[in-house]
Amino acid sequence: MPGGETVKNDIAHPLSLLRVINDVGLDRQSYVAVIGGGAVLDMVSFAAAIAHRGIRVLRLPTTVLAQADSGVGVKNSINLFGKKNFAGTFVPPFAVVNDLDFLETLDCRDRVAGIVEAVKVALLKDAPFFEEIAANAARVASDSAILRRVIERSAELHLQHICGNGDPFELGSARPLDFGHWAAHKLESMTNHRLRHGEAVAIGIALDVAYSVRKGFLPRAVADRIVKVLDTIGFQLWDDALEQRERDGSHTLITGLREFREPLGGELHITLLRGIGSSFEVTDMDEQLILESIDDLAKLRPANVGR
Repeated sequence: MPGGETVKNDIAHPLSLLRVINDVGLDRQSYVAVIGGGAVLDMVSFAAAIAHRGIRVLRLPTTVLAQADSGVGVKNSINLFGKKNFAGTFVPPFAVVNDLDFLETLDCRDRVAGIVEAVKVALLKDAPFFEEIAANAARVASDSAILRRVIERSAELHLQHICGNGDPFELGSARPLDFGHWAAHKLESMTNHRLRHGEAVAIGIALDVAYSVRKGFLPRAVADRIVKVLDTIGFQLWDDALEQRERDGSHTLITGLREFREPLGGELHITLLRGIGSSFEVTDMDEQLILESIDDLAKLRPANVGR
């Protein structure tokens, strides 16, 4: 199977896997072992979940992002109709094996991109963990020992959400671990996945942090510190797609809000910050303030515009 988001964009891939499952006669007592990054894990787990109403999956994630977050998650999906994760299931993996040797094969860009999910969960749930990341921000992507600690703690926090009372199957209203993701999902599709998921999430977090400041939820000094940590890790917090418009002149990114509300009965539920380690939920976003927050991010535009 191809790697990256390509594997989720073509329904032929899960269908080909289902054909193999059928041809070799796997059943509910069988196992599908999948080795790959988050997108590959998503697609294979989705196919396994709908075969015989569920074949056990053993995941061996090979990227920082997958080991720190999606590898231990319960959401499996593919992209359809230009929408990220439109078709999917909620099924936990039977087991997950995080082998850090896989990370030695990654280039710097992919090591950096995956760290954002650790930053995200630290901002939501664990202020001391954020301080630990901040103290090591310049080295976290290159120092294997630091990266291992960050991945382990991130996976632990995600598991606590899944196994605790965090509504991992989204039976209620919120998607608390999707902080920064409403914009990220749209940016991925807008850029035809030129932006890695982690890169888009970093921009999404920076945008929601800027919005929180404009709404008076978050002190500017705290927001500036979050942005500085993301920048020090190696994230670019501006992309020209943020300014993309539809034919009628409306901002394309804003449509991401409407798409984000679809799975939850048409209601909008966005997680924002009051402080590091202190999150809360809103059910409405001021579109004008979002546009002003995009203007705030424009100040982070690199001198050599374009990627």
